[in-house]
Amino acid sequence: MQCGIIQPKFLSRRNMLIGCANGFGAIAFGVLNAGENQKNNFDNSEGMHHKAKAKNVIFLYMDGAPSQMDTFDPKPLLNKYHGESPDKLLKVLPTQFNNIGKILQSPWKFKQYGQSGTWVSDLFPYISKHVDDLAIIKSAVSNFPEHTSANYFLHTGSGFQGRPSWGAWASYGLGSFNKNLPGFLVLNGGLIPPGGLDNFNSGFLPAAYQGSVFKYGPAPVANINRKEVTEKSQKDKIDLANRLDRLNSKKIGANDQIEAAIANQETAFLMQSSIPDLMDIKNESKATQDLYGVNSTYGPTKIFGTQCLVARRLIERGARFIELTCPSVGADRWDQHSNLKAGHEKNALAVDQPISGLIHDLKSKGMLESTLIVWSGEFGRTPFAQGNDGRDHNPFGFTYWMAGGGVKGGTSYGATDDFGYHAIDGKVEIYDMHATMLHLLGIDHKKLTFRFGGRDMRLTDVHGEVISKIIA
Repeated sequence: MQCGIIQPKFLSRRNMLIGCANGFGAIAFGVLNAGENQKNNFDNSEGMHHKAKAKNVIFLYMDGAPSQMDTFDPKPLLNKYHGESPDKLLKVLPTQFNNIGKILQSPWKFKQYGQSGTWVSDLFPYISKHVDDLAIIKSAVSNFPEHTSANYFLHTGSGFQGRPSWGAWASYGLGSFNKNLPGFLVLNGGLIPPGGLDNFNSGFLPAAYQGSVFKYGPAPVANINRKEVTEKSQKDKIDLANRLDRLNSKKIGANDQIEAAIANQETAFLMQSSIPDLMDIKNESKATQDLYGVNSTYGPTKIFGTQCLVARRLIERGARFIELTCPSVGADRWDQHSNLKAGHEKNALAVDQPISGLIHDLKSKGMLESTLIVWSGEFGRTPFAQGNDGRDHNPFGFTYWMAGGGVKGGTSYGATDDFGYHAIDGKVEIYDMHATMLHLLGIDHKKLTFRFGGRDMRLTDVHGEVISKIIA
């Protein structure tokens, strides 16, 4: 060794990790504290890439696909040509079941509401009161005509099983404000959509980002209640499990599934103290419960109303992304291949008052401006009948809406043709919905990536444009 020159001592990776362990722990502790501070001091400046307009998302998933020309996209020509063959008026493409009947007018009347004069059908007497808070996109399209692939596409940006859900992407990108809660939660009203739990999966992202499904009822989450007699005995068991996990990691190396299981169990331990209080809505005033329809005599309204109220309570506690699924109404979900009138009326009755209550409550508490609400099915329905009184799947044009979270209320974007069949102006893809959601959260969808399979993967793949005209 030359005099006065210090030769570097190279560390093995193992020695480096051992030497830096305390530093990593301090960083993790700081991140946890930062999460709590963000929850309490959000000032709309948070975001990975630009100033965020929203900090939370509530996705109201209308499983089965509501009919656009029966909800928010009136088409008077359907009345004029009711009962006539569509072949004389339209270029009819193959449908899911190819049971093509006559042109079918809407069973409901439309009226204009609010200062914006937005058209809404009689199906939604409650939501119609809030049209000046909604941005209604009338030109959406899907790449898939059947439920399972369309559900995967809506939730993950891919029609194939195994990709991360958009809730998982939001949680991966921004985390949760509350270390006692998962970043991505699903409030299940009773109907898991076709495609199953993979709609809420983390895909190739770390497994800890998958959706945590809460059931309706007194025990929303399984296996979080303490089984041991005392808290000390439970802590001793957890400490033993942690030591065994560390020994296992040293022996076989890191494993995502094991690490995710540990993270999930730690979250479950923290949830033991937070979930019972969260799910107990008895301390909410009767006026608030009535606002959401919690005391409705119609069971599905009661279920969905409770979900919407719990969603508001989750937002207050710092949840990042919450999805609500529909309750069973005794008929099929919004998937009315027959009995359109009865089926859509039952589904609308289940969700109309609760959604209205959610919008009103968030707005009155000053929370709507930082909470993005998305209402959508997986595609739309045909302007002609399936059989005599149903509508088949239609991926060529449908409607969804957004509210709050930086959205320009009282606006309508895009258009379908005179029959509501095809999007003809301002066509919006599912990728654009995802890009807009991420943009409002302060994320450039092109920059939120995860390395997998030799390439940088993202929710919008190589597609997607922000719908700038609906942003305030």
